[in-house]
Parts: sequence; C-alpha cells; structure tokens
Amino acid sequence: MVSGHLNAENLLESVTQELRVQMMHRDLTDPIMIGIRTGGVWLAERLHTALNLNSPLGVLDISFYRDDFSQSGLNPKVQPTQLPCPTEGRDLILVDDVIMSGRTIRAAMNELFDYGRPASILLVTLIDLQHRHLPIQPDVVGERLTLGEDQQIKLSGPFPLALEIRNRS
Repeated sequence: MVSGHLNAENLLESVTQELRVQMMHRDLTDPIMIGIRTGGVWLAERLHTALNLNSPLGVLDISFYRDDFSQSGLNPKVQPTQLPCPTEGRDLILVDDVIMSGRTIRAAMNELFDYGRPASILLVTLIDLQHRHLPIQPDVVGERLTLGEDQQIKLSGPFPLALEIRNRS
C-alpha cells in the first residue's frame, strides 16, 4: 500500500525513455499516437511532443464502447473520437493514464478496430495497478502500484501533471 503523491513528471520522463527504446526495438518509424480521454490524452500530448512524432495525435473517447455502459449510462462529458488519419495497417501507440482491470483498454481496442485493422498496437500507461480482469498488459509502464481497497489514484493536469493517491470517500 502507498499513500500521498507521486512525481508524475519524473514518471513521464521514464515512460518517454522506455517508449523510445520500444519504438526502436519494434522499428516503429511513423506510428500514430492516440490518447484515451482524459488523462491518456494529457500524457499522449506530452509524449507526442517529446518524441517529435510526424503523424498527428489522435484522441479516443471510449464511452460508447465500455462494457458497463448499460449499467452506468452515458457519461455527460462524452466528446467525439478524433482520429486525424486512417489507422488501417498503421502502427499505433495507445496511451492511458492508469490501467487496472484492462476493461478500458479492451474498449479502446474495440473502437480502434471499428476504424480499421492496425498493423500493431503498443500500449503505454503511466500507472499499472495490477488488478486485471482481462489478459491485457502494457508494453511501457511508468510505475506499478498496489493500492489498498479504500484507496484510489487520481491524475490531474494537463499542466502540471500531478498524481495523488487518496482514500475513497
């Protein structure tokens, strides 16, 4: 169990360096980076700039693809997905702030495949809470944490990025 604040900027720098290595290892020369709204978009914007990627940045809102949509209803802040170029046959870098169960990533991949079949998807996350319900693992991780059942993590931003671990209300 952990508590308090984590240095999001340091974690982002670590993710940037590891992502560079992964891109080189996989020979990804012109990937499309896509951030999952909201925290994943903030991270993707920063990574996109740091890596000086040529393809425009994409934004994914998975609200309609969530498997709990019928239970939780429509998020009042739903915004459109923005994929600025075709994804068919392209290498994608999918970015989210926190991965826990894997359900958000599954929803994101379902939506992406509705736009076309990518050549590959490299998954990047700042925090891995290691509590999978689905067999989905990130390729690049800033930090792996184990939180208590009464704890949650919150990323705020976009500038500055800040991570806070707090007790659930």
